Formats: sequence, structure tokens, C-alpha cells
Amino acid sequence: MGVKRRSAIAVTAGSGNVFADLGFANAEEELTKAQLAGHIRMVIAYRRLTQAAAARVVGLDQPKISALLNGRLANFSSDRLMKLLTALGQDVDITVRAKPRHRAQGRITVDHEAGWKPAVQ
Repeated sequence: MGVKRRSAIAVTAGSGNVFADLGFANAEEELTKAQLAGHIRMVIAYRRLTQAAAARVVGLDQPKISALLNGRLANFSSDRLMKLLTALGQDVDITVRAKPRHRAQGRITVDHEAGWKPAVQ
């Protein structure tokens, strides 16, 4: 019996920003918004809030919370998402520092502290 050879599948390493890899015009902003929305999802889940309850806490209507939780972020700016995080009892810290020489331009990153758990109010 002969051994069938599989053709090699081309694999391209990602840049770390799926939006840039897909050619989005504002890839850095899209990634930042997605990361902030991810933190909002974590806080809502940790606090076991329904969409309606989360909406009341942050001052939005339930359909907007639904859109946010489902990744439809076109109507949300990074600033607005940060304000939602603070309404949910989270601190948002912004740190500005010089970029390393090996990178052509600066970048924006969203992270959380080690051992981070959402604040419960």
C-alpha cells in the first residue's frame, strides 16, 4: 500500500493583531475596543449580571449591552468602553511610555493585573 502525501498547508504567523492581519484600516483601535469589551464581558459574567441589570448599572439600554457582548462595537469608542468599565466599578489606568527602538511606531495595549478579579459593588 502506498502512503498518501498530504500537501503542505501554508501557515502565516500572525502579527498579534487579528484586525491588522485582516487589513482593517484602524486595526489598533479595533483591537483596543475588543480587549476593553472583553473586560466588560468578564466583569458582567463575574458579577452574574443579566444584560438588563448590566444596562441599568452602566446607564445604557439592554440592546446596546447585547451588541457590546456580541462584539458589535461600531457604536462604541474606546473612551466610552472605559467609562462603562468605571461604571462597573473597575479602575482604568493609562500609562504612556517611550516605545522600544525595534518597533517603528507606538502601540496601545489593554491588560489586567495578575490575579485580577472584577470589583463587586
